[in-house]
Amino acid sequence: MSYSAHPEAHLVHRIGWLRAAVLGANDGLVSTASLVVGVAAAGSGRPEVLIAGLAGLVAGAMSMAAGEYVSVSSQSDTENADIAREKAELEAAPEAELEELTQIYVLRGLDPELARQVATQLTRHDALGAHLRDELGIVDTAAARPVQAAMVSAVTFAAGAVVPLIVAALSGQAHIALAVALTTLVALAVLGGLGAIVGGAGVLRGAARVMFWGALAMGATAGVGAFFGVSLG
Repeated sequence: MSYSAHPEAHLVHRIGWLRAAVLGANDGLVSTASLVVGVAAAGSGRPEVLIAGLAGLVAGAMSMAAGEYVSVSSQSDTENADIAREKAELEAAPEAELEELTQIYVLRGLDPELARQVATQLTRHDALGAHLRDELGIVDTAAARPVQAAMVSAVTFAAGAVVPLIVAALSGQAHIALAVALTTLVALAVLGGLGAIVGGAGVLRGAARVMFWGALAMGATAGVGAFFGVSLG
């Protein structure tokens, strides 16, 4: 029996780096823009605003890299521990593991006899892979990659943070906060839309949600900066 294969463009293989990239760029934009807007709203001059923004870029990129590395490393450690445990169980009690796999397929809708046949064949082909996939949900497309996540987060954070810094450097002294806020909202809309496209989701929804939280963050820091700028002035 022959059949014609048709191409399918699945996006699940992008989950790891896409999550880190979107999070890094979004955080770089929002945190640095919020910092610049807050310092500018306090009445600081352009040099102080740029120094604060640059410090925020460096600190934020390092923080994102460290945070992602530690977080994803913890996930990787858990996965490796589960893999080692599953290997030991397969060696110590192969029949019990075969029955366990059979029951998993029964619960998923297969008849007991067919479930046993499937479990037996998959065990002969790759027992560990079958258990990792169907018992533990560990698959290669979603495997933890700490170094990749850290590097992507740091680079995309810095790329996002550069935008408000450039705008602050080119804007007039009196309009830094407004120019940075508006430019950041546009950049967030583009970022959210691109992330949605790459991830196969709705563009408008993706853009709207990042714009909302970005506006909220910049509004809060602008309020803090204006309050303390007046109080200390």
